[in-house]
Amino acid sequence: MQLRSRAKLLGIGAAALAGIPLAVLGPAEASHAAASPAAKTAHSCAASKPGFASCKAIVRTDTAQAASIAPHATPSGYGPSSLQSAYNLPSATAGAGRTVAIVDAYDDPTAEADLGVYRAQYGLPACTTANGCFKKIDQNGGTSYPRANGGWAQEISLDLDMVSAICPSCHILLVEAKSSSFANLGAAVNRAAATPGVVAISNSYGGSDASDASYGSYYNHPGIAVTASSGDSGYGASYPASSHYVTAVGGTSLKSASTTRGWTETAWSGAGSGCSAYNAALSAAASFGTGCANRAEADVSAVADPSTGVAVYDSTAYQGLSGWLVFGGTSVSSPVIASVFALAGNTGSIDNNYPYTHASSLWDVTSGSNGSCPTTQWCTARTGWDGPTGLGTPNGVGAF
Repeated sequence: MQLRSRAKLLGIGAAALAGIPLAVLGPAEASHAAASPAAKTAHSCAASKPGFASCKAIVRTDTAQAASIAPHATPSGYGPSSLQSAYNLPSATAGAGRTVAIVDAYDDPTAEADLGVYRAQYGLPACTTANGCFKKIDQNGGTSYPRANGGWAQEISLDLDMVSAICPSCHILLVEAKSSSFANLGAAVNRAAATPGVVAISNSYGGSDASDASYGSYYNHPGIAVTASSGDSGYGASYPASSHYVTAVGGTSLKSASTTRGWTETAWSGAGSGCSAYNAALSAAASFGTGCANRAEADVSAVADPSTGVAVYDSTAYQGLSGWLVFGGTSVSSPVIASVFALAGNTGSIDNNYPYTHASSLWDVTSGSNGSCPTTQWCTARTGWDGPTGLGTPNGVGAF
């Protein structure tokens, strides 16, 4: 306590004062570090040009990295037990026999090894190629992987770790597109959808609003939950989240609280939201007053604020960062929601209208904003549907 008090007086973190990496602090300190309101961050991927997408991972640059952590230490950022608690999930008993697919661009050469480090740290069962739990393929279904890219490797590690955190009994399929063009990413989505056992596909990337007439065939897969990040730049529709065929996933700030739930959430200031200029609205959204004649986003949400971010292990160095890191962005929330769909096990008989008809099974997020926009609910959280958080966040799997 003396160390923390001295650090507070000096305006710096206790861990920095002591020379202790934030990544090796215990649970209380890790939570405190994740909740810092002055988080310094960097985007893992550069902005996209027309016809291309960028990944939506945001990495904390103000937390020290650690190549390894003692078995009984807790990495900085939320881990599986925190996320499962916050969203009241049956992660210990559900998901076996189902596969969550992750679609990203370029190659993460250390994906499987890094996944193993994450799962071992948290006592999760091994998920490897050898035991049949993990599989990595290119967009054609083979092993001619694209060139490596450190920024997308961070995204891949984040996605794999979030599936592990939410659905540790699920199998994981990683499909690597040869570039970040929608043509290649879309081909990877189609490859994932054609793979037996896949019940959900997460897409933690986005570009400018686009038409389903151009790209919709890549994301229209009845019987499979296709999720997409709503974006990290506030108001403005993003594709494929603005597609009629996906579940658009917004973002929140998640903090522990002295409440019955034990957690509180507000809209994250960076969460994407918007009204598509091109694509048809979801039929079930009409009664929620979206104020959008076309497709409104988001539908549901989960933690995305890097200041209340999640722990991720990635050893492919990028911009001087590697090891245990803390991430945010709607790149966190998309694989979280895809994995909740997998836990529920209903994707064969539902579509993306389902959360709207089961909104009572969500935590409604009613405060916070991602900026200003023409229609208040597109940017400001309220009771019921709003742009940054959609209908809310999982309270169990009843809405999925």
